[in-house]
Amino acid sequence: MLDVPLALLVGYVEEREVYELPVPEFHKVSLDLAADIRPEDVPVGDSTEDRRERNRLIRQFYYQWLNRNDSRKVFNRSLNDYIHVKYISVNETAGHASLRYLSTLAVLQLDAILPNAVLKESKPIHQGTKNQKGFNRMLIMEYSCPAIGIVRLTVGQKRSDGAKVQYCITAIEVS
Repeated sequence: MLDVPLALLVGYVEEREVYELPVPEFHKVSLDLAADIRPEDVPVGDSTEDRRERNRLIRQFYYQWLNRNDSRKVFNRSLNDYIHVKYISVNETAGHASLRYLSTLAVLQLDAILPNAVLKESKPIHQGTKNQKGFNRMLIMEYSCPAIGIVRLTVGQKRSDGAKVQYCITAIEVS
């Protein structure tokens, strides 16, 4: 400590000790951001453990994608506008696409789907859905993906500024 009276030191703030807080258990999901995800890494089954692993892989893939793409947006030819990838994109897609193996594989084709998906319809949001609250309309787009089939890309148009945000990606079963 200094030998000068504290009253003479204008603007002097004594630094406090820094304490590290423990990380809650649910944040200890191991995401290996350096490893590439290959289709053979994705579990095929329908068990709860397989779904959790697919959810983890989807989140890992998105975080890798966001680290590679600083702008966090991709120009789509059909919309003639940018599609932004945000937190809701990761959250919704991980929740829906992790339920099925083909949908998880479709997410891995994000770089092909975002610029090339074609607009099929535009519809109003579901009023009771909390996650769609900030959107004005939902744009349903499709992309034909080799070895997977038709992939549905749902894009939300924000109410505030009209920006288009990727909402969800799922594979469509064709009968």
